[in-house]
Amino acid sequence: MSPRIELYDASEIGSYTWPDTEYGRYAKHYLLPMLEQGVERFAGNVHTRMLVLSVDGTPLPITVNEAEYDNSYVCSPYTHYVSYAKQELALLGNRVLIAVLGVLLSGIGLLLKRSRFNRVVHVNNWLLSTNLYPNLDGDQWEAALDKLLSLFPEHAIAFRSLNPTMNFREMERLRARNCLFVPSRQIYLLRTDEGSGFGNAKSRWLLKRDRALAGKHGYEIVGPGSVKEADIPRIAELYRMLYLEKYSWHNPQFTEAFLAQMLSEGTLEIYGFRREDRLDAVLGFYARDGAMTTPLFGYDTSLPQELGLYRMLSALLIDLGIGRGQLLHESSGAAQFKRNRGAVAEIEYTAIHIRHLPLRRRWTWVMLEKLLTGIGIPLLRKFKL
Repeated sequence: MSPRIELYDASEIGSYTWPDTEYGRYAKHYLLPMLEQGVERFAGNVHTRMLVLSVDGTPLPITVNEAEYDNSYVCSPYTHYVSYAKQELALLGNRVLIAVLGVLLSGIGLLLKRSRFNRVVHVNNWLLSTNLYPNLDGDQWEAALDKLLSLFPEHAIAFRSLNPTMNFREMERLRARNCLFVPSRQIYLLRTDEGSGFGNAKSRWLLKRDRALAGKHGYEIVGPGSVKEADIPRIAELYRMLYLEKYSWHNPQFTEAFLAQMLSEGTLEIYGFRREDRLDAVLGFYARDGAMTTPLFGYDTSLPQELGLYRMLSALLIDLGIGRGQLLHESSGAAQFKRNRGAVAEIEYTAIHIRHLPLRRRWTWVMLEKLLTGIGIPLLRKFKL
């Protein structure tokens, strides 16, 4: 029996019956407000049309874009591969290489715009740095792809946040459908389950030292029951300090409305460190099918680095993973820090289906895949980014 595939937009979502499962309830609490009130209320720099694709009753968020070249990278391949990539060049620490690659990226950017590069539909796009995938079988993923190809024949169809460790089955099925796999970033995965033999002597010692910082500096850990609505402006400030001001404004700019929704519905489990009644560091994670990741992470960057707020947050996150026995997806960045604490590097990909598009639309994706596979991945590995 073929999978049953149905698509709902904001005007039709009232007729959809959300499944009464843990995942179904999560999806409803997370997605319904965005459909009803608009995505920009929850992430100010995310401009997209959001839909829900029902795959045998399982809801998947779908985003549809046309151009939006100033969009956050969660919906804009151009922002990811050009705008954000230019900012990341500084991490190479080689002025000549930075200059050469900067010119190359500018030239590529012009070609990408001419090929309508951002005309794309993203599948399973939760508008987060990392999209964890629900447990669907290969036939269901193929049926979802076929449905979207029929409805959006002039769009590329993209699947972000795929890596071989967590998404081997999905990647094999999409590869059989002739999808391109375009490298997107180097991520770090940490196994914390009992059978993993977690860490080595060095990583366990570092983690023990990091754990001790909270008590040393007078911080208490606060969890979902202790983080209150009154903390929301401070949480927004901490996220802005780290993810936007220190890293990049191309990251999704979550609003207080987003944080309030996540806190009230529990779609992100929020923890932090409080001292003298002030929250100075915060993280928010979600888990799915044995894995967890933290799209919300921030701390007061104006405080002395000696406090070790980042180290405290990272130790707390690892302990939360250990307590749940889950694979911890630590996203990208702080590479050596994460390696020292037992994480393993993995290349993350965006699978892109473009065979239905005319050649003038396809060739830039093919060029990008070859450049990033031949040059980008070796650079990531050489500089351990």
